[in-house]
Amino acid sequence: MDGLARALDKEGIVLALVMGAVVFLSGGAGYLILMLIFFALALFVTGYEHGMKREMGIYEHERGWENVLSNGFLPTLLAFISPMTGPMPFIACVAAVTADKFASEIGVLGGDPLNLATLKPAKPGVSGAVTAMGTVASLAGATAIGFCAMYVFGIDATMGLMVGLAGLAGSLVDSLFGVLEERGIGTKGTTNFICSLTGAIIGYLLLR
Repeated sequence: MDGLARALDKEGIVLALVMGAVVFLSGGAGYLILMLIFFALALFVTGYEHGMKREMGIYEHERGWENVLSNGFLPTLLAFISPMTGPMPFIACVAAVTADKFASEIGVLGGDPLNLATLKPAKPGVSGAVTAMGTVASLAGATAIGFCAMYVFGIDATMGLMVGLAGLAGSLVDSLFGVLEERGIGTKGTTNFICSLTGAIIGYLLLR
């Protein structure tokens, strides 16, 4: 709870707890465990090299309910309808959200960001830009979720790797829509949701 309080404001905490309850009551302990793993990983990468991020002016410490909603709404919904869809859309969705988190928090720490719209150098932290470090980190975060799902949901190693690739795809789609965000079309919340939706669609169509 202390970590939750440091990461979210009061409204964010309330919404996160409500979503956690829905996930647990709908999908069961495995679904909630995977969500908690995502939260723990998100806390870690957010705090990683926070001093450097603060100096760069891109450190985001306390998040609000909007961030919780954009990242958690679809996984919560997928847990709720999991009796009809199975667990893979949920797992791939969480992997995509994790991949995006790793890309945004670690990708700013090294390498030269490349704007996907212009293919020219961009400032660190700008939506629609990617780095090699961020892409590798994105795959690592998503694969971590796939690895954990092997134990929590009993999927095999091949499927765990596929979850990692699905998460990476979601993160890349997030970056593409980030180009529109920088042009005033959409918000960070909408790009986060599109990222999670991409993972869910891949999980439903390809990984079931």
